[in-house]
Amino acid sequence: MPQAYADLADRFARISNVEGALAVLSWDAAVVMPKGGAEGRGEQTAVLKRFAHDLITAPVVAERLAQADDETLDEWQRANLVEMKRRHVQATAIPSDLVEAIARVTTTCEMIWRDARAKSDFAELATSLTEVVRLTRAQAEALGAAQGLSPYDALLDLYEANLRDSTIEPIFTRLGQELPGISEAVIARQPKAMELSGPFPIERQKLLARDMMAAVDFDLSQGRLDESAHPFSGGIPGDVRITTRYEEADFLQAMMGVLHELGHAQYTAGQPVAWRHQPVGDARGMIVHESQSLFTEMQASRSRPFTAFLAGRARAVFEREDDPALSAENLSRLVNRVQKSLIRVEADETTYPLHIVLRWRLEKAMINGDLSVADLPAAWNDGMRELLGIVPPDDRRGCLQDIHWPVGAFGYFPCYTLGALMAAQLFRAMLKQVPDALEHLGRGSFGPILAWQRENVHQQGCRYTFDQLLARITGETLGPDAFLDHLRLRYLSGA
Repeated sequence: MPQAYADLADRFARISNVEGALAVLSWDAAVVMPKGGAEGRGEQTAVLKRFAHDLITAPVVAERLAQADDETLDEWQRANLVEMKRRHVQATAIPSDLVEAIARVTTTCEMIWRDARAKSDFAELATSLTEVVRLTRAQAEALGAAQGLSPYDALLDLYEANLRDSTIEPIFTRLGQELPGISEAVIARQPKAMELSGPFPIERQKLLARDMMAAVDFDLSQGRLDESAHPFSGGIPGDVRITTRYEEADFLQAMMGVLHELGHAQYTAGQPVAWRHQPVGDARGMIVHESQSLFTEMQASRSRPFTAFLAGRARAVFEREDDPALSAENLSRLVNRVQKSLIRVEADETTYPLHIVLRWRLEKAMINGDLSVADLPAAWNDGMRELLGIVPPDDRRGCLQDIHWPVGAFGYFPCYTLGALMAAQLFRAMLKQVPDALEHLGRGSFGPILAWQRENVHQQGCRYTFDQLLARITGETLGPDAFLDHLRLRYLSGA
């Protein structure tokens, strides 16, 4: 192996292992850490992030990157070098003291958010969130200056390489124009669903969740399922952590949460083993990551064949063989019901993008200095009224519902909806190449579908940009057509 490249590979492997430790610490903080551990965990996180930052910003890295450019590398090594350069540019743009400060304030702000959300008390969060926004804006300005980008584009680039607001604008404009009409048409004609009648004991819900994990072929020897306030997927390949939250009155919320996070988890688990601990072996970015979660949850798991399988398992697990609410037809109506929701994670496919449009607008305004944190609740409520025609009765169901901004994740939200578009395009391509896929879903088996995902998406790592990857698989650029076609087919044609 060429010497300069070998030195870089060793250094980035060390960085990867530090980041892996941080991922597990983050899971621990969200799942089992007592509140009293917040200050200590913040210090631990700050020190480890500073260490990883120092590893990638050391002067020798720039020298080795320049030397490796002249070395003979194969295709994967060259792609790895491209990712190393990108991360180095982003890391060197941000001063170490700013990295450390952001780590401390976001860890603290997350814990404050948990209490503020539970009490629906935005005032409790406002001071800490204001500091997060201030530091994030400083980060964005530094990144933008180094890359020739606007501050918001620089944040978008952190979550998906080469994503720009100019790409998002026309897509979100089109969705904003067409989705209200689609959702209104569905609401007017959808059959009434029979409501679930709880309680559904949480211990039995956990058994049903294990059935869903088995259906998606998740390897429990390399991962686990736990509970948290906000469902998420984390960990590292070989040790993937997912969480959900349970409610006794409605088991579907937890099951759909599990299936969504399983899509993320399988992407992490399926990354190329030969390139583990190297940048090119990581997930491509959050558009692709979200495409995999929504491919699993929305495209596959809410299909009629799979909801019929889920209905059968639910009747058996909860010992309700004669419960009409758990019939295949009714369960399909429930998981695909369209209604205007206050909560993003509970929104249906036709209205979910409107939640993202709201967050996209607000976070841009905060980063650009056009919206103060103090004015966020009112701006949020105005946006909900405009986009969805409903207004939250309290901040818990309004601007306090998401964890993203308290942890500094500005620029992430657009990836959810862009991932939904990519998922629709990928699923359409998969159906052409795996023509019996829906039959497998009806039997509760993702086997052939997962194999297709592994070959085409998971094992490609960061070898290609998100748009190159999509073009290789589908021959298309990212756009809303497949997604809108999917909505009309599922919700308006009865398919």
